[in-house]
Amino acid sequence: MSQIKKVLSPIPGVFYRRPAPNKDEYAKPGDYVKSGETIGLVEVMKSFYEVKAEVDGTIKKFIVDNEEMLEAGQEIAVIVED
Repeated sequence: MSQIKKVLSPIPGVFYRRPAPNKDEYAKPGDYVKSGETIGLVEVMKSFYEVKAEVDGTIKKFIVDNEEMLEAGQEIAVIVED
């Protein structure tokens, strides 16, 4: 039975779905990700923190857009766990 896992921001900051403006997104809705795989970055004061999937599964959706401000604990994405 599949379970829903919410990916939460560990810190407040700006969310980025790609490592650089000219690079591909880490992951898109519908992509399969492994636990520990980076799905985005949160930037605060010129420091970048990787946001990683905590389970194996398929990304159902991203709740926040690229370059959107986040609060600590805010939901970033939803993964449907295998």
